[in-house]
Amino acid sequence: MRILLLNASPHGEASHGYRFADEIVGMLRRHATPAALAIQVIERDLAAAPLPPVARDYARAVTSRTPDNAQFDVSEQLIGEIETTDALIINTPMHNFTVPAALKLWIDYTLRIHRTFASTPEGKVGLMRDRPSIVIVGSGGVHSGERARQPDFLTPYLRYALGSIGIQSVQFLLLQGLVMGEATVAEALDAARAQLTGDAVFASLAALAAGEATATAGPAARSA
Repeated sequence: MRILLLNASPHGEASHGYRFADEIVGMLRRHATPAALAIQVIERDLAAAPLPPVARDYARAVTSRTPDNAQFDVSEQLIGEIETTDALIINTPMHNFTVPAALKLWIDYTLRIHRTFASTPEGKVGLMRDRPSIVIVGSGGVHSGERARQPDFLTPYLRYALGSIGIQSVQFLLLQGLVMGEATVAEALDAARAQLTGDAVFASLAALAAGEATATAGPAARSA
């Protein structure tokens, strides 16, 4: 089983979401059987190693009938990381009501016409295989539930973006109020753990970890 872990938090390994993602991987290891394939994690830190901005040459290639394929090197690398993994975990903060710039660049490179989606009269149709995906959203404020004080444009946007390339099985885990003290953080993590284990997406991940589904073959990854 191969997991692609995307981190978009500038706090990296110190972020609550990153540590929770690591906890999820540990939970999956406990579901693994001795006969199951080893769990491997491919990690891309979008904050520590930011992607280059989308420039004119790339934009021209995307819209050209005879593109310069050399302009797609970054895009192909990112798409290949998705293609060779069985599951996706994204750790992202909410910045100004939506995704941070680092994650937006990843989206801009991975949503590519004729490569990861087709344009039809009904809209975009994903060309990639669906896979169980977990998105951990960290926020200092509260944007969901009875105590919400701000809108959430991140969740519907990211769900639609992932769905546009074919990833439909997505679970969002909201870590809210992270600047409101240790008690609030602990409460948010406990709620996310309860939501995680009661969802069909995690059940699919656990089944993969236990070797109950066929894992995707691919090049060697970092063991974690």
